[in-house]
Amino acid sequence: MATAISADNISKQYRLGELHRSLSLREALTNVARRLVTRQRSHIETIWALKDISFTIQEGEVVGIIGRNGAGKSTLLKVLSKITYPTSGRMRVRGRVASLLEVGTGFHDELTGRENILLNGSILGMKKREIEAKLDSIVEFADVEQFLDTPVKRYSSGMRLRLGFAVAAHLEPDALLVDEVLAVGDAGFQKKCLGAMGNLHTSGRTVLFVSHNLAAVENLCPRVLWIDKGRIRADGDSRSVIQSYLSTFAESQGAGTDLRTVEHRKGSGDIRCTRMELLGRDGKPLPVVRSGDELVIRLHYQAFRRIQEPHFGIEVYTNMGTLITSINTWTTGFNIASLHPGEGHIDAHVNSLNLNPDRYYLSLWLASVGPRYYDQLDHCTALDVEPADVNRSGRSMTKSFGIVFLPCHWRHNGYKDVHTSSAASDLLINP
Repeated sequence: MATAISADNISKQYRLGELHRSLSLREALTNVARRLVTRQRSHIETIWALKDISFTIQEGEVVGIIGRNGAGKSTLLKVLSKITYPTSGRMRVRGRVASLLEVGTGFHDELTGRENILLNGSILGMKKREIEAKLDSIVEFADVEQFLDTPVKRYSSGMRLRLGFAVAAHLEPDALLVDEVLAVGDAGFQKKCLGAMGNLHTSGRTVLFVSHNLAAVENLCPRVLWIDKGRIRADGDSRSVIQSYLSTFAESQGAGTDLRTVEHRKGSGDIRCTRMELLGRDGKPLPVVRSGDELVIRLHYQAFRRIQEPHFGIEVYTNMGTLITSINTWTTGFNIASLHPGEGHIDAHVNSLNLNPDRYYLSLWLASVGPRYYDQLDHCTALDVEPADVNRSGRSMTKSFGIVFLPCHWRHNGYKDVHTSSAASDLLINP
């Protein structure tokens, strides 16, 4: 089988604070003015977005790329798409390459949807009649028939995304590079995207798929590359690589309570999460968390300046990265007028933890309306939920019953047996 994509010691370095593109006259004059009123730094800071990346992908492979925010995933796809070039190393991509790296990438705002489809096909080297043969299927997939002759600058972000993916997937690329297409759009569109990428695979096309939706990655991609701090940390079977990746989120936390040393966090830093505790209704730490438990999640924080109307959020994910629920002060209407500099804590009371036994991951965020984020910690600690006799039936719930359980009771109105004349029975089983 022929090699579709190869990378040989690819590295990409950026200089912080500098522009690496052609400047317009306005930008050039602005830079001159800035240098006149500010002292230019004597030391140029650099960062390696990619460092010595090497791999080969065969024709027809569907490969997932996972990693934390800022790990270098998007930079790698930009290099492979030739949107940017590596600082060192060599890479080769065989055949036509279609990429969807950002919403509407490659669209000309002043052109209509129809004209952009023709333009993108021409860039891929297709003839006009080939593109027009695909036009109906592209329009149907994107669901933009009514706006096909409208300039794309008037499209919503969802419409641009749908059209961008439809163009990339339907114009017969030899390789499709997709970055976080599932992060935008509704569930129906996400399902169509996964189906389209699966069809490309069965037709022998090569797909590189970057996503934080690890369940989708495992379902679609037999092979996964894990990129960490610009380097490939693992390359292999999707399930084993994903499990290794997820295990690192909590391994540095020990008991999962001290958040001060978490390195992978975003936000302005005006407030920081410093500690998280799992408490029972009596306020004492829970040594074990079980299905159905009443639970208090206590978030300790430190504010470094006065913050107006802050909001706190906790997100619960499966061990495959699927968001189960987000609990936060904003949706519950719990408003805090302001926080003063100093330390404090806030409690989230969960009346019943309706999770079946398994390992879950918690992400935390502090923000104000906008949103403006002060602190974001993705998958910063693990939550191990143990079995419990939730229904008081002598039978514990297990993860084989799914992710969550719904408290309920059963009522049986009975029926008249043809062999007996017993009255209809009424059975009530309480949880």
